[in-house]
Parts: sequence; C-alpha cells; structure tokens
Amino acid sequence: MLPKFTVEKLYRSGRGIRRIKPRKIFKSALTLFVWFFVIGTIIFLSYFIYLQRSIPDPESIIARKVGESTKIYDNTGEILLYDIHGEEKRTIIPWKDMPESIKKATLASEDTNFYEHRGIDMKGVIRAILRNLQNAEISQGASTITQQLVGNALVGRQVTLGRKIQEAILAIEVERRFSKDEIFWMYLNQIPYGSNAYGVESASKTFFGKSAKDLTNAEAALLTSLIKAPTYYSPYGSHVDSLLEVKDSTLKRMHELGYINDKELEEALTQKLVFKSSIEKINAPHFVIMVREYLVSKYGEEAVQNNGFKVITTLDAKLQSIAEEVVSKYSKINKEKYKANNSALVSLNPKNGEVLALVGSSDYFNRENEGNFNVATARRQPGSSFKPFAYAVAFKKGYPDGTVLFDTRTEFNPNCSPDSSMQKDKYGLDCYSPDNYDGRFRGPVTLRSSLAQSLNLPSVKTLYLAGVNDTIDLAEAMGITTLKDRNRFGLSLVLGGAEVRPIDLVSAYGVFANDGIRNPWFFIKKIESAEGGALEEHVAEPKRVLDAQVSRLVTNVLSDNNARAPVFGYSNSLFIPGREVAAKTGTTQENRDAWVLGYTPSIATGVWTGNNDNKSMTKEGAGISASGPMWHEFMTRALENSPQENFNKPDPVFSDKPFLNGQIPSETHTILYYIDRNNPAGSLPSDPLNQEEQFKNWEWSVRNYLGQPHIFTN
Repeated sequence: MLPKFTVEKLYRSGRGIRRIKPRKIFKSALTLFVWFFVIGTIIFLSYFIYLQRSIPDPESIIARKVGESTKIYDNTGEILLYDIHGEEKRTIIPWKDMPESIKKATLASEDTNFYEHRGIDMKGVIRAILRNLQNAEISQGASTITQQLVGNALVGRQVTLGRKIQEAILAIEVERRFSKDEIFWMYLNQIPYGSNAYGVESASKTFFGKSAKDLTNAEAALLTSLIKAPTYYSPYGSHVDSLLEVKDSTLKRMHELGYINDKELEEALTQKLVFKSSIEKINAPHFVIMVREYLVSKYGEEAVQNNGFKVITTLDAKLQSIAEEVVSKYSKINKEKYKANNSALVSLNPKNGEVLALVGSSDYFNRENEGNFNVATARRQPGSSFKPFAYAVAFKKGYPDGTVLFDTRTEFNPNCSPDSSMQKDKYGLDCYSPDNYDGRFRGPVTLRSSLAQSLNLPSVKTLYLAGVNDTIDLAEAMGITTLKDRNRFGLSLVLGGAEVRPIDLVSAYGVFANDGIRNPWFFIKKIESAEGGALEEHVAEPKRVLDAQVSRLVTNVLSDNNARAPVFGYSNSLFIPGREVAAKTGTTQENRDAWVLGYTPSIATGVWTGNNDNKSMTKEGAGISASGPMWHEFMTRALENSPQENFNKPDPVFSDKPFLNGQIPSETHTILYYIDRNNPAGSLPSDPLNQEEQFKNWEWSVRNYLGQPHIFTN
C-alpha cells in the first residue's frame, strides 16, 4: 500500500518500479502549457494580422456583394414562382440625415451598450454562452451592431463557432479603424430589412412609402423589429401580430432607456401603422411565403438570399391558377351575399401528400382585408366537417352504417333533466342539448343518413358510442395536429368544437380517399445547391392509419348523393355528374366558418369561407351555400382532363342485432337498450358520463317522441 502523503506516479521500466516526484510532474505540465499557450498565441496573432490587413474601406463594407439568388419553382422545375432577393433595393443616406427615431429604436432593440463597448459586449457573450450550454447548441449570438455589420458585409451569418470567432476579431478591428458614428452609419445603410430592402431608407420607402427622415417612433420601432428575422416578421407574411408585439416591446425598451417620454410612448403604442402594398412579383404568394419561411428556418436568411438554391416545389401551376380564379370569383360573390370577406382553398394529392394548390386568402395584396394572412395554416373551427372521424371510429368498432339512432331532442348531461329544461346541473356545469341546423328532429335515422345529411344530434350520439378519446386518437393519426389539450373537448367535438388547420383537415380527408393510408402533406420535392447537388429530397412515408374497409365505408357514405338529397337536394354542389366524388360540409356556430371538404382517389380539396376577424356571416352563409359553389367549380375544372376514377367499394356490414341492422322492433327503445350499456359493441368509453344515467336520458327522449310511458328497464 502506497503512503497517503504522496501522489507519486508509478510506472514499470527495466529497472522495476520508479517514483516520479510531484514537483517534476508539475514542472513538466507547466512547460507543456506554456508551449501550447505560445503556439496558440502565435496562431491567433497571425490570423488576426491576416484579417486586419483584409479589412476594406467603409465604402466597400456598405457596398455588400450580392450572391446568387434562390429560385422557387413549381413541380415541373420550369415555372418560376419567386426569385428570392431579385433586384436589391438600396439607397445610402448621409449620417446627418439619419433620423433620431431609427437610431434610438435600433440601439434599444439591437445593442444598448453600443457606444460603450469595443465591438464585443462581454456581458451579452457570457449570457449567450450560458444559454447555449443550457440548450446544448449554438443558438444565442449576443451580436453587437458592429458584429452584425461584419457578419452581413464580410463573413456571412452562419451560426458556427469558427465564424463567430472570426466575426469577433473583425469587429474589434473595425472598432479600431472607424468611429462609432461611422460604424452605426454603415450598419443602418447596409442591414437587410426584408423584401429585398437593404438599409433604412430603402426599408422605409418599401414598407411605408416615405423617406426615413419622416419615420415616426412607431414606424422606426417596427422597421428595427424586422432586423431580427426579416422573412418571419415580414409585414407581407403570416406573422404580422408577432411583428407588432416585437415593435411594442422595442418602444417600451426605448422608454425605459429614456429615449422617449411617456407621451411619446403612448402616441407610438396607439399609432395605427399602414403598410405600403407589396410590389414584389410573387406567384402563388401564400404558398411561396410558406416555402421561404421553411428555407430560412433551416438554412438561414443569408444563405437563402445568396447561395443560389433551386427549390422544386409540389405546386401544380395549372391547378393553382384555377384555385386563384375561383377563390377571387366567389369571394366577391360571398361578400355581397353572405358578408364573408375572405376565402381559402387547399388541394392535395392523397396518393403522395403533395400540396397541389394553396390560396391562403382571397387577395394576398389586399392589406385592408389582411390578405397576406394564410388561413390555410391557421386555426379555425371545422363545424360538421369533423363528423367523419367519429363515424369512422364507430364503424371500426362494429356499428354498421345501417345502425338506427333516434334524432330526438336529448339531454346529454346525465345530471340535467331529460326534458332539456335546465341550463346548468347541480354542479354548475352546462347542460347540453344540441339542435340540428334546421331546428327539426327526424326520429329514427341510420348512421348513413345521419352522416350524409349532417344531422347534429345523432352525430353527438355517434361520438358517445365511438368515444371522445378514441375519436381524437384517430383524427391525430390521420393528420390533425391541434387537439393536444384533450381536457377541453367533450361531446361538442363532433360538431366542430375544436380548432383545426385547413391544410391538416384536407390531408386527413386524403386518408379516406387513399383507403386508409396516410401520406403527410408536404410542399418541397427537392432543393438543389447552386452547383446542382441535392441538399434535400422528399422521401415518401406512407402509413396505414385506418382499416381499408372503414375508410371505404366512410367514402361510400360521403359519396352517396341519394342519402344526402333529403337535405341538400339531388342537384347540389357536392355532386359532380359523371364523377365519383365524396364530400362533406361544415358550418360553425353563428356562421363564422363555412366549409366544404371533398375528394376523388387522386385529389382532395378543402374550401373555407368566413372572416379573418371571426365576424359572423349572414344566417344563409352555410357551408353548402358559401363554399359549395367554389369547391364545385374548382373540382370540376381540376378533373376536366383527368381519367375517370372509382372508389373501392366496402364489404357489406351486418349485425345480429336488429337495431344495428337497420330494423326497428315493434317495442322501440334507444340504441342503448339493444347493446350492452357497459360495453356496447366494445365502444362505450369508461368516461365520466354515468352510463346508466345517460341511458335514462336517451330512453326518456325516445319514449317521449313515441308518446309512450317512460320506462327504464332492460
């Protein structure tokens, strides 16, 4: 055993065991460290001297070299949709004409300590290092104005350790060579603000149609906010609300720093900003903005603008042209007839998930109507267009499409009176007794008739039989992404009591069109570098998420024009002569949203009509009337030169229970009478609804409809 007082190292040699004294170990380590330090210093100083000699004049820094632009094409790779940066807009203004408002806003937002540091803000660096260590990635840059100038003009904006070191060295040298005002002047004349505008003068004219010297504090704060993410925060994109939040935050920071007083802050926060209409030539603008935002999020703003990417998208130029025409046409009609100021359309290929056409609002360039807002990716309530998911689960659990449900007024809160006379139960919870859209009740109806005619009350019963959680599980498996907080959802879910993204909803309907196989939607097929190499290429990921038989049965119901005719008529907008087409309408409470979703085996299309501010349309503005004609014309024209396709037919479904087989016994009860109320066809959820009390309410409704005594026995 070695003595405790020594930390001597032992090793074997020809002479046996030798002891190396700690003093010699320390001396060797110190010598090694000194050599590393000397060599590292020499390398660092050599690199610094090299960079120092390569610093250009101020005029060279602001005359930023423009690389090769990124081009976005349709699915053929031949029709150019958008050229990212196109002609660069830049107007250099002298320092004496630089407005105080933009100086103060920029300092408050980007670099409060600009006039104190020497190119690097060490406090910010330490803060960024701690955040990067916490996140296990290089995401926080803590770049000063000087570093941003160097990054944009000399070394690029890629977030790598080597580039950040280079940027820091150059920032120190730039600070040594130029005055603070010169650096700030170069920065404000060079920084990109988006929409190909470089420098504050160009940005001011691009977004507000005025010279920079006339900018208000609010306008200056907004322009400064664009610096953080020009594509994401673009006034012509889908994140204007986020842009305005950053603007307000900048104004409040200006107030904290004493740049503006209380009155100026109040005036700036309440000023309504009016953006100049975009003059950029963009084909399929909502779609292109989606593509651009994706590119920037993955490759960075600087790379997208200068690296010459070639992007082949999924867009079908012909279908996109048809979509834009019909949306424009019927949006004008719907505005007059139903007070609906906006419409959106999404069309996908169910067989592979390609986005074929996308119109996010009726007119992208109509600022007054928030035309740049992309409804296709926003959250809206789906109304009855959500019903097929519940019916699909019921079919999966063994309920045939001939199953009889009673369309009679029913109270679904078991703690409320079955006659629907109560507003709240003894626990203060709302009673729930929904109406059909026309206020009528039809008595016994089959699941087929209920879904085809979009009857509300039988659909709520179907959801109960299917189970809320199981229905959400299926909807998510089919592509719905907005149902995470399940505690919010109850039986009203089947009537559209949640929010979905139109593009997700169309994609989910595509699963029905594709015999239960899901192909997630996508919009970029391939991205090539300027040299022609493939940076990324879409790889198909088909997955079965629904039994083919169930999918075919839902499609068979949604394409049954005879079944929906009692409500919609035989010559309705969902019917295309000579074509097999499945379709479903949807209308939300107070007519805030009007939908039609429909498909053939090769194309799934959804149309939404309403108002971006969630105002109601007129009472006539239902899905079939407001969105039906638009959907019908698009689908008719889209299918014009395509071959005839037929849906695969489902196998017949029967049950040994008459009520589930479309037969009504002489002694009639609710469906819960004929199935095991604790496990009807394996479907009743073990949920908070008391099943016995639920049966009593349903049974009371049926007996009351038949004018028979209210009995509750099996």
